[in-house]
Amino acid sequence: MEVVTENKVLSFVEGFKKPETLTSTRKEAIQALNAMDFPTTRVEDWKYTRVGRITKKNFVQRETALKSIENLTIDGLDAHELVFVNGYFNEALSSIKEDQSVSIDRIDNISEEYYAGLVEDTEENVFSLINKAYQTGGVFINVKKNTKANRPIHLIHHVTGEETIANVRHFVQMESGSKAEIVTSYSSSSAPNAFSNVVFEGHLESNANLTIQKIQREEKNVFHIANELFVQDEGSNFTINTITTGGLLTRNGLNVLVEGENCHTEMNGAYLGVDKQHIDNHTLIDQMYSNCTSSETYKGVMDGKSVGVFNGKVIVRQDAQNIEAYQSNGNVLLSDHASVNSKPELEIYADDVRCSHGSTTGQIDEDAIFYLRSRGISKDNAKKLMVAAFIGDVLDKITNEALRASIDELFFEEYGWKF
Repeated sequence: MEVVTENKVLSFVEGFKKPETLTSTRKEAIQALNAMDFPTTRVEDWKYTRVGRITKKNFVQRETALKSIENLTIDGLDAHELVFVNGYFNEALSSIKEDQSVSIDRIDNISEEYYAGLVEDTEENVFSLINKAYQTGGVFINVKKNTKANRPIHLIHHVTGEETIANVRHFVQMESGSKAEIVTSYSSSSAPNAFSNVVFEGHLESNANLTIQKIQREEKNVFHIANELFVQDEGSNFTINTITTGGLLTRNGLNVLVEGENCHTEMNGAYLGVDKQHIDNHTLIDQMYSNCTSSETYKGVMDGKSVGVFNGKVIVRQDAQNIEAYQSNGNVLLSDHASVNSKPELEIYADDVRCSHGSTTGQIDEDAIFYLRSRGISKDNAKKLMVAAFIGDVLDKITNEALRASIDELFFEEYGWKF
């Protein structure tokens, strides 16, 4: 008797709208999904994150209009604004200003030959393949050679509607010697059990400089999985700051492939969990060439029954000599029921390296609380001061003043913390 096994992935995407045009990327993703399954905790990369709450839902692609983005913009940030609602580009609400250095096009207009050559031999997970097969919108950003974008590019993502799935995909090409800052923000309204499934990729050519500021503040009943991949060529400089306060289950998957000498890579993250939030930061820096540096600092504050996960890996290949890599993860537990699973990793095959990693998890120092209370500060305010000081050094990495003011306001509204 033949045993028929249901393909859970194909059942998951069964109701999604079939794309009218099948690019090479879409075709390959759809084909790959036939042999894929959702990860379980037996898979090392997903050991601490169960995705059953996502995979058992019946998500719907839903194109919805918004009347205004007044609450989604950042005060004082003079930027190109590209708006995506439920994964669909909203041209009416978007504003692309004059900038000869920047070209912005639909993601489907990226050169398939260029893209295939860049991501060849990289591994995909099932969620990134679902995105690439069924994405409903996204942009291809090109910053021209030896130019600087004259203002930031703000990618505004908003999801609304129960069990809505937003598959949005972006790619940025930084030509040689170019420089730009990209802000990506994620929010939601009236979106219980909605799912933001994001793919954001990029290529930094020689001596390019890219800074990404990611603010994830969706409601705490929304799922968010991001797959981010960036490739660095010789002499390039890449920085990404990730701030996570939202989502019921959030997974930030960030991979950087360093494919040239004299590169610098910097990752910073602050994540704040309450109630039953689950926040997972998975990072990889793959050092393939010599004379490169990297710095990685992630800090979490977990309250209620929230769970934090940090898994950061740095690989130094055999031919990559004179590498400096610093990695640190610190966590504060504000509740006896909160927990963190932290796993910083170094995988080194070269001899001439200076690499370090560390992880700490603990509760707030009661002696410090006592000292502050002895100076007339209430216990509650003393805790807020301690927490603000703990994650403040991560927030100080954000040098964009308008964005930093917006983040400070977010933390004050959500948690009552002042910086």
